[in-house]
Amino acid sequence: MPTIARRVAQLSQLRSDRAERFVVDGKPILLVRDGDTVHAYSADCPHAGAPLEEGALCHGRIICPWHKATFDVATGNVLEPPALVALDRYPVVVAGDDVMVTPEKLPQPVRNASELKPHYVVIGAGAAGAAACAALRECGFSGHLTLIGAEPHAPYDRTALSKFVPSGEMPAADVPPLLPQDWFERHDVERIVGNVARLDVPGRTIHFETGGKLTYDTALLATGSVPKLPAIPGVDLGGVHVLRSLDDAAALVDAIGDDAGQTQVAILGSSFIGLETASALRKRGTPVTVISPEKVPFAKQFGERAGVMFRELHERHGVVFRLEAKVASLEGEEGDVHEVMLENGDAISADLVLLGTGVAPATGFVEGLPLQKDGGVIVNAGMQAAPGLYAAGDIAAFPLHDDEEPLRIEHWRVAQQHARIAAENMCGARHRYAGVPYFWTYHFGKRFEYLGHANEWDEIVIDGDLDQQQFVALYVKDARVIAALACEREAQTARLIDAMARGVSRADALAMISDASCVAQ
Repeated sequence: MPTIARRVAQLSQLRSDRAERFVVDGKPILLVRDGDTVHAYSADCPHAGAPLEEGALCHGRIICPWHKATFDVATGNVLEPPALVALDRYPVVVAGDDVMVTPEKLPQPVRNASELKPHYVVIGAGAAGAAACAALRECGFSGHLTLIGAEPHAPYDRTALSKFVPSGEMPAADVPPLLPQDWFERHDVERIVGNVARLDVPGRTIHFETGGKLTYDTALLATGSVPKLPAIPGVDLGGVHVLRSLDDAAALVDAIGDDAGQTQVAILGSSFIGLETASALRKRGTPVTVISPEKVPFAKQFGERAGVMFRELHERHGVVFRLEAKVASLEGEEGDVHEVMLENGDAISADLVLLGTGVAPATGFVEGLPLQKDGGVIVNAGMQAAPGLYAAGDIAAFPLHDDEEPLRIEHWRVAQQHARIAAENMCGARHRYAGVPYFWTYHFGKRFEYLGHANEWDEIVIDGDLDQQQFVALYVKDARVIAALACEREAQTARLIDAMARGVSRADALAMISDASCVAQ
């Protein structure tokens, strides 16, 4: 029996600058007015469930408040990650001033392979790999598509590993996948679990550690990074951990066990992974000492004042810092670590050590392609590295701006932005990276967002209270906003990231973050 349309709202009461949430037969539905047309979509972001009406509606784009996924107002299709699938759509009829919605979602298109050629391969089953597969099928690629990854798990949300798994808020087994469980099968994407021993770029051939090989027509290299192990004695002791994969996170939680309050943890490095994990462990009452050669955490990324704010936030929650300190060795008993020795002779007790000492591009297997000294892959603005080869994510050194040298940005969402552009170009487009880098970091229940990228700035303009973690800090160069750091200002940053893509002045940005709406132009 067909579902009957429900009268949900009046057209005259719907605003064109703000989406609104309604519940229709128990289903949360988002209404978006576009002139005299109204669109009805699922009200929560398919990435992590954020309420989309709390984000922004700008320039024909619906922008998620939490992680800045962006959708087309007219279609609900993905424009920017981290969402990888379109919004569910519902039939709408406008009769006079009445807006009628049928609460039965329209079917999403499923794009399958219809031929064996050409053969595209995505090497790396992380954020970029999943985004590339989704975008390739979305763009109409109907050839043979293969995704290669070293982990047996389908691509998952790696950001949870340092934010929620060590605290016990999310068991490792519950880390969400990036795409629905049956997506790869429904869209005819072949998955190969294995390690690549050698990539012959000129020969377009992949050689596996098991001895097999695979040829391709075009490939996307999206292998991400591997943790750097510091060259110090004792780094191979039991109880020394890295945190990069789902299995790493599970091993860390298992090592701490049920007696979290008595397990002393030393974290080497004041990186984002290190301090996010420190925050998560302190939620369980675990004693944590952070050892770092830096004077102030995050000062390079955010400036000294913001760095001090982060340090003081951690100290108020019991994290002990040993800054401007260098590690001489890790000492053990019966093969397991028990203390960290500093170069000044101090000894810090540790039942477990987490290495937060940085990462390096996972490109050691690439042959026939010049790499940067650090292993980075140089790509053009279309993410192409060589004929038949594209690269995305941590490994990709790309031109963020035309007048600057290529750089690598190790952000999860940037990897997905890269992947979408690469996939579009693999399907015949000629798109260039023109997005705004974005990432978020989570400390003691506070979500900090960073928009853009700034190596240097003329001034930092703060709107709000930095010490209370309720603010937007604008990083200004030549009177233009090149980056922003914010906390508890998610609707404002949704509007700001849209403006930064077009270029925004200091004055206009300040006006925008104090305004309550964004009118489409």
